[in-house]
Amino acid sequence: MPVNIQKIALRKHLLEKRDEISAELRDILSENIHQNLKHISSYTDSQKIACYFPIGSEVNTSGIMHDILDQNKCLLLPKVVNGNLIFYNVPNLEKLEKGDFDIMEPRDDYKKAEKIDCILVPTVAISKSGIRLGYGKGYYDRFLSTTNAVKISLTYSKQIIKSIPNDTHDIKMDWIVTEDEVIKTR
Repeated sequence: MPVNIQKIALRKHLLEKRDEISAELRDILSENIHQNLKHISSYTDSQKIACYFPIGSEVNTSGIMHDILDQNKCLLLPKVVNGNLIFYNVPNLEKLEKGDFDIMEPRDDYKKAEKIDCILVPTVAISKSGIRLGYGKGYYDRFLSTTNAVKISLTYSKQIIKSIPNDTHDIKMDWIVTEDEVIKTR
């Protein structure tokens, strides 16, 4: 079976599994993930941190984003521009606008990020070796192939699976952070 077909079936199954987690439990798990993230020095020592605005049953990054801003670090959020992710400096979360896929994103007048120290990546599923399954559009893999930033997958422990079919364009994560553990993949 072709890799793409395997990924589609796996993605559908794992999104359904993730969607079954109650909102209350997701909030608790997300806060535990936030606390575990603080154990990674390449995250805590970073000044320019790219994050994502959560949708659906993703790990809720609201606390992480507020924490970055409260520490006077540079919060970077993505916007889809011509099929690619561009990260922008976001001084606060109050003036974001709804973009593609109904995701809150930076306005056009925000300054583009020149450098990223660390990037927090949304994840549908991941293997312990760092092979990530995303939503299938390739936005993150295309972007991640262009940066040397530390790549950290935020995910629930139930989304870690034994193996994920992968292609040459799939970019490995450096770290995986769940509510239960922090895993260095390299």
